[in-house]
Amino acid sequence: MNFQKNVLLKNHTTFKIGGPAEHFFVAKKKEDLIEALKFARKNRLKITVLGGGSNLLVCDKGIKGLVVKIENKKIEAKKNLVFTEAGTRLENLVIFCTKNNLKGLEWSSGIPRVTVGGAVYGNAQAFGTKISDSVKNIEALDIKTLKIKNLSKKKCKFRLKDSIFKKNKNLIIISASFLLEKGDKKEIRARIKEYINYRKKGHPINFPSAGSVFVNPEIIIKNKKLLKKFPELNEFNKRGLIHAGYLIEKSGLKGKKIGRAQISEKHSNFIINLGGAKAKDVLKLIMLAKQEVKKTFGIDLVQEVQLVGFNN
Repeated sequence: MNFQKNVLLKNHTTFKIGGPAEHFFVAKKKEDLIEALKFARKNRLKITVLGGGSNLLVCDKGIKGLVVKIENKKIEAKKNLVFTEAGTRLENLVIFCTKNNLKGLEWSSGIPRVTVGGAVYGNAQAFGTKISDSVKNIEALDIKTLKIKNLSKKKCKFRLKDSIFKKNKNLIIISASFLLEKGDKKEIRARIKEYINYRKKGHPINFPSAGSVFVNPEIIIKNKKLLKKFPELNEFNKRGLIHAGYLIEKSGLKGKKIGRAQISEKHSNFIINLGGAKAKDVLKLIMLAKQEVKKTFGIDLVQEVQLVGFNN
């Protein structure tokens, strides 16, 4: 078993931010993961699970205990049912599905370094579609018992950017099965190209980030003064959803910098690393965005980016 010490986590996150892991291990199969958990139990180490390193902010001081990076990547299909292990990158899963004329996951094209496990954990979504829409069942490992559990879609308790795995930290996602539909390969590729181009045009993909910082609020604004001051809210009301980036921008924070961290000028729901940004500076921008949006719109933004290691 190849356990490493003091591995810099900024090299394993899309933010390119984060101090050292006290202990670090890469699990390429479920048996590796079980052995790593036994090691942690024997040495009384706290366990932190890492996928592709997106959608999280790691503390500058790093993480105590054992960080396990999930890198199991098997994919196979039986008719419309696709089985894939948690360490598979979503982009690779989409490529596999395209080759097999299977549609339903094209919306995830262009999301950098997100793994299947991470997408299921946070019930990733875009363009009105959620990963849970295609889930049939999830295989997870219980840290306490070291037993494998098979959870139906219902038992995963999926909600907006949420799942049972966010609440029950004892469950580690090992694999997922997706029920997809047969489609035309040319049409599938056309949709993939469309989604990738949208992200290239509207997202700050040339800078390290964790993706969207906040969940888009599913809310209807009834305050007449706000509707008069910000007429665009009427259009958002028709959808029953407001873009968090819009709220942050209209609160006057577009392009706001603290240290080498910045609220993107291209999309205000992204905080980018201009090079050498510290986690503490990103955290200050997160808190500032919450404060100013609450002051301007009376809305409490729900944080999507997970904070790791801040309570060490």
